[in-house]
Amino acid sequence: MFFVESLELEGLGNRSYVAGGRDRAVVVDPPRDIDRVIAMAARRGVRIAYVAETHVHNDYVSGGLELARVTGARYLVPAGAAVAFARTPVADGDRVALDEGLVLRALATPGHTPHHTSYVLEDDGRGALVFTGGSLLIGSVGRPDLVEPRLTERLARAQYASAHRLAAELDDDVRVLPTHGFGSFCSSSQTEGETTTIGAERRSNDVLTKDVDIFVAGLLAGLEDVPAYYAHMGPVNAAGPAPVDLTPPEPADAGQIAARLAAGEWVVDLRSRVAFAQGHVAGSFNFEGDGKLATYLAWLIPWGKPVTLLAETPEQIADAQRELARVGIDRPVAAATGTPGDWIREGERPASFPRARFADLAAARGRGEPMVVLDVRRDSERAPGHVDGSVHIPIHQLRGRLAEIPPGVVWVHCAGGTRAATAASLLDAAGRDVVAVDDTFDAAEEAGLALTRTDDGTTLRTE
Repeated sequence: MFFVESLELEGLGNRSYVAGGRDRAVVVDPPRDIDRVIAMAARRGVRIAYVAETHVHNDYVSGGLELARVTGARYLVPAGAAVAFARTPVADGDRVALDEGLVLRALATPGHTPHHTSYVLEDDGRGALVFTGGSLLIGSVGRPDLVEPRLTERLARAQYASAHRLAAELDDDVRVLPTHGFGSFCSSSQTEGETTTIGAERRSNDVLTKDVDIFVAGLLAGLEDVPAYYAHMGPVNAAGPAPVDLTPPEPADAGQIAARLAAGEWVVDLRSRVAFAQGHVAGSFNFEGDGKLATYLAWLIPWGKPVTLLAETPEQIADAQRELARVGIDRPVAAATGTPGDWIREGERPASFPRARFADLAAARGRGEPMVVLDVRRDSERAPGHVDGSVHIPIHQLRGRLAEIPPGVVWVHCAGGTRAATAASLLDAAGRDVVAVDDTFDAAEEAGLALTRTDDGTTLRTE
């Protein structure tokens, strides 16, 4: 008998796993903040005997080295991974006895990285589940372009071969437990569903149903921009991450917040986009704490730039600090809680900007009001349809392309409102008049806005 539990990192779109038997367990691809993993094992009453990495991660800082040090576990890392710390190198076919009747078998699955390794958990000699990391995902595979551009096609073909090896060697009922693919940009495409098996993937996953050349061509054509902070994650993980420090940041008063803004540092407001639009510290940026905070803040902020966090409660600061530590933003230089009235100096007033729906945008256009419509979605989101005449700058490029936005009031939108709010805060801090469109993009057509769609090379207009 065995157990397996998952630890979801929703902001990053990843999962870590704790699996084992009555006495001992393995942790696969642990997050930077290892306290939650240790608590999970303690609730089960098992000792963490092994920590296993499927690969050197490019999207988050691993807690594997520190978890192995704290627990005394053996640290299993693919032999082909170039790392600067002591570990137990794992090669294809290696087996470790996990608990009574339970064996963990390494299976080389290159593609996401050249050294990528999956781990099959065998129960009484039969494969029960497989930890696939960034290899075979739910309905997709991991990206092959995060290591070196010259290797991308070669790794895409290796990814195809690895998926077919998994399907050939494992029974249909073997559960597939990937690390990536729940919203992670390490996935080559957006996936749906929470659970899967080898049999389910064999029937529906393009990597197992298409010819290799067709699959590889489609995979490469669908790859989008890589989050900028990914460039820092691999080197940090290969060098050996330092232990995480989650002690509270230094408190900041209104004068200190103003001084940090004047010095060009980032002041990040974690409140809801509704609250931020109603009133905020002029020059601050809005990244909602319950959204993809780590991904988009780490993507947009100049690496190493000091950051001060603002929130309503200390708990919100702590949650954000934990999430940011997972992507290498280790220590906010300061933090403050309360409301904008607490964060601005005496005699100053909070800044604000309006929010709107697509119906409001359509009405303003109908009245002939001068405006700039700014679309901050990704290329793949914009391709099926966009507001006619809109300017397109994906949010991760916005800071460097502000000069390209024509003069006038900027109505900024995304697919659902969250990224539009962040973009509006960037524009507001830059001194632009802005309206944040807080609406789903489906409402644009319902509002009667002219949309441009491109289907099979033909441009269609709908009113």
